[in-house]
Amino acid sequence: MNFWIELLVSVLLVFGGLFVLVGSIGLVRLKDFYMRLHAPTKATTLGLGGILLASMVSISYQQGYMSIHELLITLFLLITAPVTAHILAKVAMHHRLKQIERTSNAHYVDRAREQRPPKDAE
Repeated sequence: MNFWIELLVSVLLVFGGLFVLVGSIGLVRLKDFYMRLHAPTKATTLGLGGILLASMVSISYQQGYMSIHELLITLFLLITAPVTAHILAKVAMHHRLKQIERTSNAHYVDRAREQRPPKDAE
């Protein structure tokens, strides 16, 4: 394999591995649900995205053509991970899951909890 391709694959793998490691540590160390939700979401999006990009580069160089499977997995991951995190955070907020004491902008959370969905005008 070409030196530059190996270097690119190695950098992408290290990048992805570091993000997954930081996200795993954040999941264990952070204090409340909202913070714990943020760390693995970023790790999944960036870490696994980097690992999948490394796989795409390596396989496409070895086989001579680019496989669409890894590209579709990466796109699916980039779309669904943030949406899932948003939905989980919104459900936790409406179920009044406790935050830590020093949460900044907590008054916005209280205001959002009181809002009701708009009624259909008929």
